[in-house]
Amino acid sequence: MAVVGAHKIEALFKKAAGLQISKEKVKEVSDIVDQKFHDLLLIGEANAKYNGRDVIWYSDLPLTKAFRESMQKFRELEEELALQDVIEHLKTLPPLYTLEIELENKAGEIAGTLIYILAHIAKEFTKNDKVVSMDDLKSAERILNLTV
Repeated sequence: MAVVGAHKIEALFKKAAGLQISKEKVKEVSDIVDQKFHDLLLIGEANAKYNGRDVIWYSDLPLTKAFRESMQKFRELEEELALQDVIEHLKTLPPLYTLEIELENKAGEIAGTLIYILAHIAKEFTKNDKVVSMDDLKSAERILNLTV
């Protein structure tokens, strides 16, 4: 089960960065977003534990100023992800602390922002044809791994 459906990823890449992504690469994007979301939650869990809680709060996530600015730009696209699908997917990840309701409510927005950021990084590598190659996607993933 993917954190976000294939059609939504294709639409977001096009709307956010003017890029086309093939169905073969959609799975790769989904895996990258899944891993980055999980990474954010792992740090959130460590922050919750440090603060003596067994619930991860939205404020526990290490969301930088740039991430929050990208979140605002994602909101401006007026694209929504199926929140229930994202929450159900999060339940399939290795056990984590419970998520507070505010964090659950923002889960779709966080996943969408990760796609938005990945699309914009990929755009820096994609040539004039506007079609994302696997090399472009791997380069974008390496940068995302260094920054998120």
